[in-house]
Amino acid sequence: MTTTAEQPGFSTGQQAREIDAVVVGAGFAGLYMLYRLRGLGLSVQVYEAGDGVGGTWYWNRYPGARVDVKSMYYNYSFDPELEQEWEWTEKLPPQPELLRYINHVADRFDLRKDVQLRTRVTAAIYDESAARWQITTDRGEVVSARFAIMATGCLSAPKMVEVPGIDTFRGRSFHTGNWPGREVDFSGRRVAVIGTGSSGVQVIPLVAEAAGELTVFQRTANYVLPAGNHALDPEFQRDIKSRYREVRKANRESSFGIARPEATKGALEVSEDQRNAFYRKVWEDKDSELVSMLTGFTDTLTDEAANETAAQFIRDRIAEIVKDPAVAELLQPTGLFGVKRPVLGTDYYETFNRPNVRLVDVSATPLTAITESGLETTQESFEFDDIIYATGYDAMTGALDAVDIRGRGGASLRTKWADGPVTYLGLAVAGFPNLFTITGPGSPAVLSNMMVSIEQHVDWVADAIEVMRSKGVTTMEAEGAAEQAWTRHVGEAGDMTLYPKVDSWYVGSNVPGKPRVMYAYIGGVGAFREKCDQVAADDYEGFTLTR
Repeated sequence: MTTTAEQPGFSTGQQAREIDAVVVGAGFAGLYMLYRLRGLGLSVQVYEAGDGVGGTWYWNRYPGARVDVKSMYYNYSFDPELEQEWEWTEKLPPQPELLRYINHVADRFDLRKDVQLRTRVTAAIYDESAARWQITTDRGEVVSARFAIMATGCLSAPKMVEVPGIDTFRGRSFHTGNWPGREVDFSGRRVAVIGTGSSGVQVIPLVAEAAGELTVFQRTANYVLPAGNHALDPEFQRDIKSRYREVRKANRESSFGIARPEATKGALEVSEDQRNAFYRKVWEDKDSELVSMLTGFTDTLTDEAANETAAQFIRDRIAEIVKDPAVAELLQPTGLFGVKRPVLGTDYYETFNRPNVRLVDVSATPLTAITESGLETTQESFEFDDIIYATGYDAMTGALDAVDIRGRGGASLRTKWADGPVTYLGLAVAGFPNLFTITGPGSPAVLSNMMVSIEQHVDWVADAIEVMRSKGVTTMEAEGAAEQAWTRHVGEAGDMTLYPKVDSWYVGSNVPGKPRVMYAYIGGVGAFREKCDQVAADDYEGFTLTR
């Protein structure tokens, strides 16, 4: 920690209502941040673009949407009564249940009174002379706050397909990340789904059941593991609740935020029969976790030959399930397993056995245009009533880039991140005092159970603000050297794995022109927590605290 005297500088000169903190976003992160700051006695304003709270689980309302972490681990841990009173119904809760849960939390802790809905933050400008952030909304409101906290989510800026003519289509169009808040009937209709990532894998089977014809446009085949979803065993729920403190601690100290038995051997250190027995158990066990296949051996994510053993096992299962050999071959991924987001699905591969479902490989015949009546590839024209874009997100940085954030001297965050995001711990940015990013780039974020990472970040920020207040500190700012060192470490940790070898949104390659870097920290949730705690214990080493 370095302590300095306040320096005068850039000022907007605007008059605004003054509060202690603005939080952008009312999902799991934003609501918990509000809860913690209110507990410190701070005045807080939360802005949310949607019509309701819920963040990811407000916008992702498409058929089949559900989380890929067990319900008993994907919830708040901050209130023992809350975790005991809420009864989960499924192993992997669907979007409606998650939305009911987060609305229950909002009501139980009276959080809505500090949340302004249907309001998008357009700018956050730092006023050096006042050491405050000037926050502007699309309603023309301006608020002055000591702290600006971006709880905007890692997967909240939907990305469209890069094909001309999107606005010309005369049928119905949907993006899975911005689904209408009403039931959509696809009965008997001709439907296109573009994309086979997580949302595509979830939506395709359900649309196929209703649609007259479904055509799936796949660019890159995905590794899809059986979700094994089922009604939650009441005895299992009681067991977890009876030892939640032990379970939470284990999750927080794990690599991915979900405690698993530690692997002791590499995939190539055991026999083929032993490997395949493990893989088959994960494939068939309805209580398996998404990370089970990734963590069963020590080298799955670091050694290509070891990785290939898991990849081939999954390809063999696809070949068994899909009856048409040509379709099965198209559905079998050729790349590395697990380093492009692995996905859980329910009857995904089985869906391609249906007579009303067709698969189109757009890596071989690329999409060339969206037309008034459908779309075109290099070889064929299609007519559709509906197009569903399951084309993903501008991950990690998209929602932050959507806000004009300017720090000392009017420096733009977008400009600073032009070659890739640089942060200290994914929490703070040099030149942007009192600005905090919850699960920002450079933190475990999307490579973890998001609830574990959200609570860790929020608690760290709230504790830091409490320390600032107790010591009479006005601003807290990441130091450039610490920021650069941490960003290098994030990249180096990624380079020790197979993640950078594959094009994915983990490295930004799904967005044309986006810098290709490692956006999340793969060093592990437990190790990251230890680092953050050590920084705080060392008087916030790597930060400048100004009185």
